[in-house]
Amino acid sequence: MTYFIWTFRLVFISLVLGFLHYTLPQHDIVRITGTDIIRRDFGGFNQIFYADNQNGDETVQSRDLRLISAVRTDGSVSVYRNEDTGWGWPPYFKFGTSNIQAQATDLISTKNAETMTWVLLRHYGWRSELLSIYPNVVRMRVIEDPEMRVIPWQNILTLIGFFGVFWMIRVRWLRFWVARVDPMLETVTDTLEEAETGVRARAGRLAGRLRRLFKAD
Repeated sequence: MTYFIWTFRLVFISLVLGFLHYTLPQHDIVRITGTDIIRRDFGGFNQIFYADNQNGDETVQSRDLRLISAVRTDGSVSVYRNEDTGWGWPPYFKFGTSNIQAQATDLISTKNAETMTWVLLRHYGWRSELLSIYPNVVRMRVIEDPEMRVIPWQNILTLIGFFGVFWMIRVRWLRFWVARVDPMLETVTDTLEEAETGVRARAGRLAGRLRRLFKAD
């Protein structure tokens, strides 16, 4: 039972951490190298990682997907999608997809040090070539220093609030357990002990009668 409980806890914690890592904003310092619009069929498992623009009961849909290609400061390549989140989840309330695409196109730069433009991209999500998914750009702005340090204040405040709510729920649950569940369990335990004592007493009296009966014979 102990292994089952710890396995459940580890799975639950992993799911929560994965959800937070996917949903909370992340920042990349990149040089934009191009923008593109591709036609993509959405269906199956990876559909949950894209904006929900599905109409009717179709299981597969095809629509245009805006992409932004970039290179990070270490030379690695990154590809981002550019989709509105609307009023859905995650709650970024992004409606300016076309504006961001136009801004990204205007910020395209080459390796030439004199014309190189560094951009701070704010995004959420994961990049997986296996699942064919991309992080979604939320905002971008031009920066002067590609080595600047970005402090994720929103993530810090969100995590503090999340753990504060978790701790409050945990304290209330423990108080409820001590006030209601523990007394009930004690009552049930006492009742079972009294019933067990009664059964043993009746069994002892029955055994005594049987012994007297056999002795009389």
